[in-house]
Amino acid sequence: MKQQTNSDLVNELLTLALGIAQKAGELLSNRPDTFDINQKSSARDFATHMDHASEKLIVSEILSARPNDGIIGEEGASRESTSGITWVIDPIDGTVNYFYNLPGWNISIAAKDEEGVLIGIVYAPTLNSLWRATRGGGAFLNDRKIHVSLADTLSDSLIATGFSYDLAERVRQGEKIAALIPRVRDIRRNGAAAVDLCHVASGAVDGYFETGLKEWDLAAGGLIAREAGALVTGRRGAPAGEEMVIAAGAALHALLTLEIG
Repeated sequence: MKQQTNSDLVNELLTLALGIAQKAGELLSNRPDTFDINQKSSARDFATHMDHASEKLIVSEILSARPNDGIIGEEGASRESTSGITWVIDPIDGTVNYFYNLPGWNISIAAKDEEGVLIGIVYAPTLNSLWRATRGGGAFLNDRKIHVSLADTLSDSLIATGFSYDLAERVRQGEKIAALIPRVRDIRRNGAAAVDLCHVASGAVDGYFETGLKEWDLAAGGLIAREAGALVTGRRGAPAGEEMVIAAGAALHALLTLEIG
């Protein structure tokens, strides 16, 4: 039997993720008129029955093709890997947007190995946008190669952000926004972290920062942004994570880190 090369593995994972993301997008685009809702950390943080249906579909499709892989899913899917590959899934990133029938919600699917995220897919049907990246292979939007903005001043930069579900953290975030907004071109709050990271990757915004992101918010979009030339870190160059994510081209990243990091 021919041994699978790393390139073969990447292509297999990417092809699988693309097909699954599109199936989940079809499921979610048939949006129901009413929702069953379960609260998570607060009244602001909730999931719908469609989040659970999407995660069930994604997990089923992955394990049907690759039964030895691990799973980390926002809505509770959890499985240890015996293959060396673990999938990181957000079945609806931007649930509030989805609930209110606003654009930008997406399906975020990544696969990682012992060295980090290997492939990432972010599919936003309402934006007609499918972003993808492989580690070391560049980033693409609808099959067009993309690159981060080269903005190097705050005053000429459009910055995206998001807000925590935690009320006290929202107050702190509001204070940072109040200090930053006179210094930048404008602020955008799109409501979906994975798409914000992908907007950085494609230059639709110049930079992005947010606290409170989980691994499933960051895995696919973070890889896509990095492969498009962005720096994606936490505070003062620390690894990106729940405490802080700052994403931008190198020059703007340094300025944002001084301002908010």
